[in-house]
Amino acid sequence: MRFAAIADVHGNHLALEAVLADIRRHGITDIVNLGDCFSGPLTAGKTADMLLELDALTVRGNHDRYLIEQAPEAMHLSDKAAHAELAERHLDWLRGLPFSAVYRNAAYLCHATPTADTVYWLESVSADGHVYRKPIEDIEALAAGIDFPLILCGHTHIPRLVRLSDGRVIVNPGSVGCPAYDDDLPYHHKVEAGHPFASYAILEKTGETWLPVFRQVAYDHMEMARLAARNGRDEWASGLATGWLR
Repeated sequence: MRFAAIADVHGNHLALEAVLADIRRHGITDIVNLGDCFSGPLTAGKTADMLLELDALTVRGNHDRYLIEQAPEAMHLSDKAAHAELAERHLDWLRGLPFSAVYRNAAYLCHATPTADTVYWLESVSADGHVYRKPIEDIEALAAGIDFPLILCGHTHIPRLVRLSDGRVIVNPGSVGCPAYDDDLPYHHKVEAGHPFASYAILEKTGETWLPVFRQVAYDHMEMARLAARNGRDEWASGLATGWLR
């Protein structure tokens, strides 16, 4: 049993094109999407058309929720830029997405955690802005009641695998379209992949064990960086060009 997991496309249609092509080259037809599909100063409309056509099992991310819950004038810059490119059919698709889902009775899917779409599952943030691996006890507490051998989440944009004490595994496939960002909650911090490539994961079950193969895919990231710069978002331009915020 084998399938691909994507997350955090963030309106980057060139990165999504490259990832979908790589998935096809591996002979994989089943794809799940862990949310945060469109938000960003890039190509939300093109990305939306691609994802609607893909028709993958998709859960709603926090930025997907902002696009349908907030008025445009109240939105963050990235959400506002995406909203301006989206048609009503794209917003209707977002409205129909579930908070969580189960893939083939084998994998539990959510954007961030089973109870909140803005909480980091596998990482914590210190008061001085340092992002570090969350203690296993805290990770397992958030996994209570999730009775599936494979758990998939996104949100932090960093590829990661954590095995729980009972053998369940939690996998974050990384971000397709946004390798670096900063946030003010719970404290101001940066998350930086350290490279500009598009990330996703292939999940394969061998015997009773699920293991990911983390994939990084090259694409014309400089074209997206230049677009972000033209749209007045220098921090996005830096992240897309290098994987670092400078």
